[in-house]
Amino acid sequence: MTQTQARVRLLGVEIDPLRMSEAVEQILAWTRDRSGTCRYVVTPNVDHVVLLRHHIGLNAAYKHADLILADGTPVVWAARFLKRPLPEKVPGSDLVPALFDSVPAFEPRRVFLLGAGPGVAERAAERITERWPAVKIAGCYSPPIGFEKDAAENENILTRIAQAAPDILIVGLGAPKQELWVHQNRARIQAAAALCVGATIDFLAGEKPRAPMWMRQSGLEWLHRVWSEPRRLALRYAKGAWFFPQLVVRDWWRGAASV
Repeated sequence: MTQTQARVRLLGVEIDPLRMSEAVEQILAWTRDRSGTCRYVVTPNVDHVVLLRHHIGLNAAYKHADLILADGTPVVWAARFLKRPLPEKVPGSDLVPALFDSVPAFEPRRVFLLGAGPGVAERAAERITERWPAVKIAGCYSPPIGFEKDAAENENILTRIAQAAPDILIVGLGAPKQELWVHQNRARIQAAAALCVGATIDFLAGEKPRAPMWMRQSGLEWLHRVWSEPRRLALRYAKGAWFFPQLVVRDWWRGAASV
C-alpha cells in the first residue's frame, strides 16, 4: 500500500478513506512507477463484507490489497453510524470511467480488459476508444468457465497480459473470483495496477444498464440491479440485507462496550 492516510477499521474490513479524485490520482501515480509487483484495488460492498466473515481466501486478498475503496452507500452509511466516517463511496463502476477521464492526452495509458462474456470486452473496447482517445486498449479476453482451476488456461491469461504490456488491468470476473485470482497471481501480472471491478466491463459495453443517477445517489442502485438480474442477484442481496445490519449492530455494541 502506497497511500499515506490511515485506514478506517469497519465491520471487520480496513478501508482507505479516499475520495474518488484521490483514488484516481493514486492509481495514475502507480502507472508512472512500473517497479515492483502489480498493485491492486478491491472495492468492498455489502456482499464482500458478509463474505469476509468466513472466506479465508478473500480475507487474504484484502490483507494484501493496495487500495480498499468503499463500493456502496450502505457501507458509507454504516461508517457514519459507527462514527468512523468515510468521505464518499468509490464504486468500481464509477472509478474506471473517472480514471479514464483523467488520463491526459499527452500521457496515454494502455488498458487490458479481462472478463465479461464472449465479445463483451471487445464491445466495451470500441466504446472506450470512442469516448477516451487517450486510453489505448492493449487487449481483451473472456476466460472460459472454470479457468481458475485450469493451470494451462491460467498461463494463457498471464501470457496474454504480458504480451499486451498494459498499464492498467481491468478485471471483471465477479466476486470473489476476481479478487482471489489477482491476489494469487499478483507477482506475475505484468501491469502496474489491477482493478477488481465486477460488472464494470458489462456497463462500459452497454451490455447491462446502470441505474438512473438518482438511484445511485440515494443508495438504491442495488434495487435496480436485482430488478435487472433477479435470478443471479436476488439471493445474494437478500443474504446481505439479513446479515449486514447484524454486523453493524455487533460492531456498534463492541464499540459501546469498550467505552
